[in-house]
Amino acid sequence: MSTNIQHTEHLPDLFPTPKQYGRWRTLLHKHPTIVIGGGLLLLLVAIAVLAPLLGTIDPGFVSPIKRNREPSLIYWFGTDTLGRDLYSRVLYGARVSLLVGFCVAICASFLGLATGLVAGAYRQLDSVLMRIMDGLMSIPPILLAIALMAALGGSVVNVVIAITIAEFPRMSRLARGLVLSIREQPFVDGAIASGCSMPRIVLWHILPNTLGPVMVQATYICSAAMITEAALSFIGAGTPPSVPSWGGIMNEGRMLWQLKPYIILFPAAFLSITVLAVNLLGDGLRDALDPRAANRT
Repeated sequence: MSTNIQHTEHLPDLFPTPKQYGRWRTLLHKHPTIVIGGGLLLLLVAIAVLAPLLGTIDPGFVSPIKRNREPSLIYWFGTDTLGRDLYSRVLYGARVSLLVGFCVAICASFLGLATGLVAGAYRQLDSVLMRIMDGLMSIPPILLAIALMAALGGSVVNVVIAITIAEFPRMSRLARGLVLSIREQPFVDGAIASGCSMPRIVLWHILPNTLGPVMVQATYICSAAMITEAALSFIGAGTPPSVPSWGGIMNEGRMLWQLKPYIILFPAAFLSITVLAVNLLGDGLRDALDPRAANRT
């Protein structure tokens, strides 16, 4: 007895699969530091961008009659020695720290990656470039930044330039090491055997394989730049006093920190949370991009 079996056409899925629903849950389970660090960083960026809408006033408004007020329902973070609202100054100060951190991370990564690619690909230039990088790395970054700020003058742009010059040699050394390692891979030998020029090999074969570690290192440069900017402003060598920054706020309150600790407490807390968020994001990216970590999971 024969039976005829008819095959129906495959109907499209009307609802997302459970795998699509659980994508974020899987990411949170495997890489919680990415979610936590990225979420905190997005929150801080939103605070910096939306600072005028969060109940703030002009951060430079001086009212001597209201100076050194304790935190209250009217002045959430209190006031400083000139009567300026600390809540407004701390929220606006987030703009400076985040702007400096992101700009330094981008500029230092670009310069360091370009220098490392050239040094690793062209042995004739390797010794010259790396000796220059070694000379810059022999100077502590904070001292080099202070010297550059003394020569350039106080402004946000000059702070970015000074910290970038102090930080990009480390990125250059990392990129050079990656290039030297990748050059020994079989696919590079195959590209050379097929007649590809060195610039093409660098751009299409070597560069994509360096982006993962460079992204991770960029997060650490970002957090280091924020700390360096705060240190420069704290000693009076960073942004001008008219620009509110966390380091500058702490510098203004350091003489009264035993009597009015809140002047230093709030900007220091925001700086610590921001650096923690960036470092958590960097640790999560490192674990996500490390093949050995992926194999362990």
